[in-house]
Amino acid sequence: MVKLGGKAPEFCLKDQHGRKHCLKDYLKKKKIVVIYFYPKDDTPGCTIEGQQFSAMLSSYNRQNVQVLGISPDSIDSHKQFARKYKFKVTILSDPDKTVIKKYGVWGKKVFMGKSYEGVLRTTFVIDSYGRILFVFESVNPTGHATEVLKKIGKWKNECGMKELGMPLNPITPKPGD
Repeated sequence: MVKLGGKAPEFCLKDQHGRKHCLKDYLKKKKIVVIYFYPKDDTPGCTIEGQQFSAMLSSYNRQNVQVLGISPDSIDSHKQFARKYKFKVTILSDPDKTVIKKYGVWGKKVFMGKSYEGVLRTTFVIDSYGRILFVFESVNPTGHATEVLKKIGKWKNECGMKELGMPLNPITPKPGD
């Protein structure tokens, strides 16, 4: 189970263009990584969330933050979804739900009184050392991209960091981490 302050599970998944993205590659570049898990392509909430992250992508990039969306939809579905709404954000395909389950965002949902299993809309912010800085659960897609960027900015200011993603007191990993 992923815990606040704990190590983020490693993953490699393909994006809407079939290119592989691995968490470790972004961490090597000392980037902060925002991963937003969403239930399904081309649904109202998921569309709003993807559009807002895309609209703010240049602001994230200026802060040395990589944004990745993940859902269980196929690469082809992601490609059509991204093209239809002109997404700039990278969306990754996890059809086997391996990463979704590693991050603990597969679970019971209720819609119109009916229970089912699905992706719990959740966002993780991971620092450049691979630690979970923030977890946003039960996300409301409207305004979420702004909320996440503000939280990262506030954290940066409170830590007195000169460069986003570089904590003042890095935690030394324990053997086996």
